[in-house]
Amino acid sequence: MRRDAERFDLHMSDSDALMWNIEKDPMLRSTIVAVFLLDRPPDWERLTGRIERGTWLIPRMRQRVVTPVLRLGPPFWSADPCFDLRYHLRRVRAPEPSFDAVLDLAATAAMAGFDRARPLWEYTVVEGLPNDQAAMVLKVHHSLTDGVGGMRLLLMLMDFERDAGPPEALEAVEAPPCFSPFDLVLASLGHRQRRALGIARRTVADTLGAVTTMVSRPAEAVQATLRTLESVVEFLAPATTPCSPLWRARSLSRRIGTLEVPLDDLRASAKRVGGSLNDAFVAAVLGGLARYHEFHGEPTEQLRMVMPINVRGEGASLGGNHFTPARFLVPLGIKDPVERMREVGRLVRHVRAQPAVRLTDALAGVLNQLPTSVTTSLFGAMLKGADVITSNVPGSPVPLYIAGSEVQRMWAIGPLSGAAVNVVLLSHDGTCCIGVNSDAVAVPDIETLLRCLEEGFEEVLAAG
Repeated sequence: MRRDAERFDLHMSDSDALMWNIEKDPMLRSTIVAVFLLDRPPDWERLTGRIERGTWLIPRMRQRVVTPVLRLGPPFWSADPCFDLRYHLRRVRAPEPSFDAVLDLAATAAMAGFDRARPLWEYTVVEGLPNDQAAMVLKVHHSLTDGVGGMRLLLMLMDFERDAGPPEALEAVEAPPCFSPFDLVLASLGHRQRRALGIARRTVADTLGAVTTMVSRPAEAVQATLRTLESVVEFLAPATTPCSPLWRARSLSRRIGTLEVPLDDLRASAKRVGGSLNDAFVAAVLGGLARYHEFHGEPTEQLRMVMPINVRGEGASLGGNHFTPARFLVPLGIKDPVERMREVGRLVRHVRAQPAVRLTDALAGVLNQLPTSVTTSLFGAMLKGADVITSNVPGSPVPLYIAGSEVQRMWAIGPLSGAAVNVVLLSHDGTCCIGVNSDAVAVPDIETLLRCLEEGFEEVLAAG
């Protein structure tokens, strides 16, 4: 079998570099955690062999991030000359036979940063759960990949049947490159030249197009320019104060919870209003958050939500991120779940159509030219005023296995990045696995939050 043909760029995109640089503020860490519930402990030897093979198939698993001297260019992915699989793949026994112990371990993983001298991933197998079940806690840095790319990468490590034979041997596997400081300087300068040339080409093309439009349709050209400027200003506008009166405090402490919803039922509710699965998902989350605020005697009309807008194009590499973090206000006062789904669909369509969505990497490139402390402050002002993040990641429609164990549930736990709550829907084999990450100080009672969210989903499901 020849080496996987997927492309992995050696330098970070401007968006990934921005995500990496702003971690100077630990509140803005972008650590992704995933929790797999397995029907039995995986065969350790098979698992070790499979992950070892995966580190050659997926270059990012053997690469660390290296920043060029004097920040002459974006950070580079360079091979870790001291790569040790034993550091990244671990096996522990639950301190008590309870799934809560797994969630506690996942919360600890979400709170801790990465060793920046090593590749940015860690897998931990947890044994000793009830009914001889096991779990896997995966920890990955967001600059390595996004949700969509991450799911495709995970499929390269898994099987579609329990007793799948050994994978084909890899032939002519090329080790990822290891850069010396001198190599980095040359590569950075070359990258800056290529990037400047690319920007120049796009600028000339855009300018010619704009001039043509200005001459032929001047009014339309002026309106398009004003719309773009307004969209960019709205995208970068600071919002340091959350809308929720309950969620003003922030900390580095995390609590994690999970929910499950039948995928077909949630789709049926969305279909009733001619909407998408995401419309029903977000409407259910908003219904739950409205209940939570009412329970605490602080009914709130609106919250500030961040939603990743997928901009992954045809042929995009699996490595890196291809999304825009869109911020917008969402209503909590709509009691009718059907009307709430319709309003969510309208808002999301409006956000997706904003010109700034297509300019994310260019805006990130501008911000990356500023001193890191300035960039971190600007992005902190944009993100720390968010109340909630929602994300919908398509998973596998069929059962998956890893080293002889069936993956029964698969929850993704997204980073807070300054928000109070992050709710991620990851579909897996007919079930919407919903992972909830919360700031333990902003939300001291995650059990109440989970109960309110569950009621929000029940309400939306009943509408279907």
